[in-house]
Amino acid sequence: MFPAEATLITTAMAAREAAVSPDVIYKWVQLGHLNPAGRQGRSSLYRLEDVFAAERATRRPHELRVRA
Repeated sequence: MFPAEATLITTAMAAREAAVSPDVIYKWVQLGHLNPAGRQGRSSLYRLEDVFAAERATRRPHELRVRA
């Protein structure tokens, strides 16, 4: 198994993976949808699975429908 540090990503990487701006990541943290899993200097680090969970939790109902 990989060390925990290997699974942590920066704010910029989290934003890229969720297809949002870094400001949205900060907003999710402010609203309590996402919590940093670690720090690197002054920067917050996140688990990718937490980023995706926050993204799902903040979707509007019409965005949840699967499109064929």
